[in-house]
Amino acid sequence: MARITPCLENGKTAKVTILDEGEVGFGSTEYIVFRAKDGISDEDYLYYLICSPVVRDAAIKSMVGSSGRQRVQTDVVQNIEIDLPSIERQKEIGALLRSLDDKIELNNKINANLEQQAQALYRFYFPYDVTSELPNGWRVGTVGEIACFHDSKRIPLSGSERGKMKEKRYPYYGAASLMDYVDDYIFDGRYLLLGEDGTVVNSVGLPVLQYVWGKFWVNNHAHVLTGELGFSVESLYMLFKQTSVQSIVTGAVQPKISQAGLRSVEVVIPPESLLSSFNIHVDPLFKLIRDNVSENICLAKIRDFLLPKLMSGEIQEA
Repeated sequence: MARITPCLENGKTAKVTILDEGEVGFGSTEYIVFRAKDGISDEDYLYYLICSPVVRDAAIKSMVGSSGRQRVQTDVVQNIEIDLPSIERQKEIGALLRSLDDKIELNNKINANLEQQAQALYRFYFPYDVTSELPNGWRVGTVGEIACFHDSKRIPLSGSERGKMKEKRYPYYGAASLMDYVDDYIFDGRYLLLGEDGTVVNSVGLPVLQYVWGKFWVNNHAHVLTGELGFSVESLYMLFKQTSVQSIVTGAVQPKISQAGLRSVEVVIPPESLLSSFNIHVDPLFKLIRDNVSENICLAKIRDFLLPKLMSGEIQEA
């Protein structure tokens, strides 16, 4: 369990399962390491107990240190009093909650495979780059021709503003990830988010992307895009998955991809008829991806509802 303020409050708890018996692992000193005692506690139960409000709330209350970098007091966590059920009951609870997480993990693996299939399809349909000799009907253009920018609609919200919200129904996205949930939305539909500043490229210069849909909010650290000239959001996503933008990144301390720079990036623009054919084939893959993500959200809600009730004994049968 992470013991510094930002990580703990964002729920950074991990169960390490990659080490075989006798192997030694190393981790950051900013984590508190737990291990189940044989015959006394079940490892899955212990993991979910640490994730539960029983432990997490007490850990947060124990924090000491400077603002923004406070740390959990390990001795306080060690002395949290709990009602420990029998080992058999622990195994039942751990197995139930683990089954939900296992299904979430399986859906994530399926989605990764579906996205790989989509990328393979894109490479099959569009095997050329800007240095290639292009067939008739193909040409080199720019991102500004094939992408519609919706950046002017973005509205940043401070942490204090989000903290005052009550319902928190809609995703709030930043440059690289989902950051929070908020009470309202400013976008509705399928969009591609591309990091504008902060974390903007990966280790090989490809842009940091988020394929998003539904009702959501975006701060001013991500470009918000849809496609033009036959490019759907999904085909635009596949294009950027293999288009380096390292040359347009500016800023030594705070990397940035400006809208002007992004618009100027050269890309191959195929005939719209070919893009239409690709979109027909790839759309079902992304429909499955969206369905799996929706299922994961439901599974996570069920898990998070059951977790404190199982740990407190409010629900007696798993």
